[in-house]
Parts: sequence; structure tokens; C-alpha cells
Amino acid sequence: MESVPRYPCEPPAPAPAPSDSGGPPFAECVLCREPTEYPESVKGATLCPVCEWQEAQRGACSG
Repeated sequence: MESVPRYPCEPPAPAPAPSDSGGPPFAECVLCREPTEYPESVKGATLCPVCEWQEAQRGACSG
């Protein structure tokens, strides 16, 4: 019988730090203050990829 891993999903790798390539400035994550994948012009609460994944896990487990 094949063993199924208990936690098959792993969090995504952290996003690379934004570079000064002339693009728009990136918004800070509202939870950890790391740069996100979103420009500062995005409305609402922006999360970095790690915090987005953690929030999705909490939502999936809550019910």
C-alpha cells in the first residue's frame, strides 16, 4: 500500500525582491511588511506570496 504524505503542499518560494528596473514601486505585505507582487496602486490589503498561502491554508482548514 502506498503511503500518502500528510502535508502534500508546500508554501511557495518567497518572491524575489523588487529591483530598481524602472517599474512601479511594489506594495508592502500588510502582515509581514515584505514586498508583494503588486504595485502600490493596488487597492485593498496586499499580501506577499507566503502570507497569501498561509491565509489560504487557514481558510481551507476553518471549515
